[in-house]
Amino acid sequence: MTASIIDGKVLGARVRAEVAARVRSCGRAVRLDAVLVGNDRSAELYAASQERTCAEAGIAYQLHRLDADSGYEEIAGRVLLLNSQESVRAIMIHLPLPAGVDAERVQSLIDPDKDVEGVNPANIGNVVYGRRSLVPCTALAVLEMIESTSVTLRGARCVIAGASNIVGKPVAVLLMRAEATVVSTNKFTPDLGCLTRTADVLISAAGVAGLIKAEMVKPGAVVIDVGINRIKSETGKVITVGDVAAAEVSQVAGALSPVPGGVGPMTVAMLLRNVTDAALR
Repeated sequence: MTASIIDGKVLGARVRAEVAARVRSCGRAVRLDAVLVGNDRSAELYAASQERTCAEAGIAYQLHRLDADSGYEEIAGRVLLLNSQESVRAIMIHLPLPAGVDAERVQSLIDPDKDVEGVNPANIGNVVYGRRSLVPCTALAVLEMIESTSVTLRGARCVIAGASNIVGKPVAVLLMRAEATVVSTNKFTPDLGCLTRTADVLISAAGVAGLIKAEMVKPGAVVIDVGINRIKSETGKVITVGDVAAAEVSQVAGALSPVPGGVGPMTVAMLLRNVTDAALR
């Protein structure tokens, strides 16, 4: 058996096209306001990429820059100012923030109705209670990718490796809402393979390269790899790999998301969907 590939680029392009169509037909401006503190190179590159992606969907992009030595009060003040502006409908904060500034504390200040990354605790709570909310983008991407396969989530056994606040936990709740049977694991879980081998759907978001081996996967299972790990290849080149040993797992799984080209592009697409949802409420 060779697993079918769950192509995040193809699925993401489809979502972005849907978003662009909504923006064209809505009759109002849609804009993302992003806060960037300092000049971290990765954050700068991501902001530039985000601006291009937004433009392709017809979404305006406003980057609010703060000095690298900005403290909590200044950053919090900018967030609260954006909250208060009627023209601002979608807010996100680029990470990292300066040393000593608690990112979660800052993110919790974002108006829940404008929190397009779904990082405000109020939005996480709304996910749990099944209320309308802006869900963390990576969690939405995972669910969308699972639903693109032939698996029926109702009654399916889903095992998640990793229990972070922005991926593992919200994914678990979304799957529960789909009436799946969900098992959440973490780095302290003994005999992980005994659990993963029972999964109709296996999601790995542990951040451990090569964690999931072929013998840990149920034949025909859907495997979603959320991990993004930078390692040195045999040639000494630094490459990006997931949590799943893809070459061997692809011989057992029924469907597998690649890294790169899987959850990453879908997460970007889900952010654009959240921005549009927030703007058009």
